[in-house]
Amino acid sequence: MTKDFVADVLALRPLLTAEASAEAHASGTEPGDLEQAVWLRLLELLDAQGPPPDPERWLRSAVRSEVRRARRTHRLERPYGVEPADEPDRGPEHLALRSARHRALRDAVRRLPGRCPGLVEALLSPRDMTYREIAGELGISQGSLGPERSRCLGCLRRLLTPEVAASGARG
Repeated sequence: MTKDFVADVLALRPLLTAEASAEAHASGTEPGDLEQAVWLRLLELLDAQGPPPDPERWLRSAVRSEVRRARRTHRLERPYGVEPADEPDRGPEHLALRSARHRALRDAVRRLPGRCPGLVEALLSPRDMTYREIAGELGISQGSLGPERSRCLGCLRRLLTPEVAASGARG
């Protein structure tokens, strides 16, 4: 690039600013975004073909072309009903807290007495076993599974109560 061409490009800046400001409102874009798109287009043109023969005319044409592209994009794009990043149960804090709760639950299950750890683990299993399958796996009758489950959940509740109370907000 020659010094003359660089001076010509710098001289185009006020024209580009004026054109972008005039056209931006109609396209729903910011004037600065429009300017940036045109500068990028100029750099691509310089890389591929060299400088345009009539820079002022090219610039006006490029601004209008970018405005048309912005209108098409705006017309075709549809916003999300809810931003996925705004979902409160998808953030890293939620994932960390959920993981800590699962760890605390599993630790408490391991501290349960007798056959309770095996029973509660079977109930929490991702395999979603039936009472018949759980009873067969644990070697107990299906009829005693309900009362045993109630007793084990009561023990688990007593183990978790101090932990739940301790983790609550204090004020």
